[in-house]
Amino acid sequence: MRIRWTSVVAVTVAALGLAACAPTDSGSGSATTAPATTQATTAAALATVTTGKLTIATSEPAYEPWMVGDDPTNGKGYETAVAYAVADKLGFAKDDVVWVRQTFDQLIAPGVKNFDFAINQVSITDERKASVDFSSSYYDTAQAVVTIKGSKAETAKSLADLKSVKIGAMVGTTSLTAAQESIAPTTQVQVFNDNDQLTQALTAGLVDAIVLDLPTALYVANAQLNDGVLVGQLPNSSAGGDQFGLVLDKGSSLTPAVTAAVDALRSAGTLDALQQQWLTDAAGAPVLK
Repeated sequence: MRIRWTSVVAVTVAALGLAACAPTDSGSGSATTAPATTQATTAAALATVTTGKLTIATSEPAYEPWMVGDDPTNGKGYETAVAYAVADKLGFAKDDVVWVRQTFDQLIAPGVKNFDFAINQVSITDERKASVDFSSSYYDTAQAVVTIKGSKAETAKSLADLKSVKIGAMVGTTSLTAAQESIAPTTQVQVFNDNDQLTQALTAGLVDAIVLDLPTALYVANAQLNDGVLVGQLPNSSAGGDQFGLVLDKGSSLTPAVTAAVDALRSAGTLDALQQQWLTDAAGAPVLK
């Protein structure tokens, strides 16, 4: 079944024209446990990589709808907006936020970091928790299957229909795990280093379908691919499945404050509002069974 998301494209295009100003939540309190502290006092009390600055890492390139134009400093995109909202909760002005770039593997590798936290669609897993700290989840997502018109996967309506097609996924991701476990194709899932290689493999016919987190899948199917088709969601991945957390150095003194900031943004409805602005509503995407 081919699903065309024209409304999705409209929402995405409209969102790209707006600058995401990370909302502030008056009366929600400081992200630290110290009572009645001002934002400036909170920021000064945090042991950051650079005194008075908050250093945030992401990978390069950074993809939409998470970051727009591969520029995290412009305030556009869901993760950029979340990062600045967390910074605000911690008491850092936008001008005090410094961005650095690292590969996905560097972000989750053990060892001392050159950033205070990273934001890069990193799924919280027990294996990764052995090497790094995570904040609480700032986004819970599903995994989805994307193909192109004319592919063997275009008319798939069930997991059984996908078992005989060639599936691709990005290395080291929960998308890869979901493809292997939920679809369990008869041929080994082909692995690629990044989303660009993944989509190129699909258009070149090296694979029949690819697995991505749902927001990225929506963008790829509707804005990046010619004749892209969203086949559907993988089961059990939308409720309590994949969770994205901010990544910190193992045992970081910032972990409690950063987690408190994320929790405050969730309680205030800020995360939901930013998701409405920058991510597409997944209603109507079929769950493959």
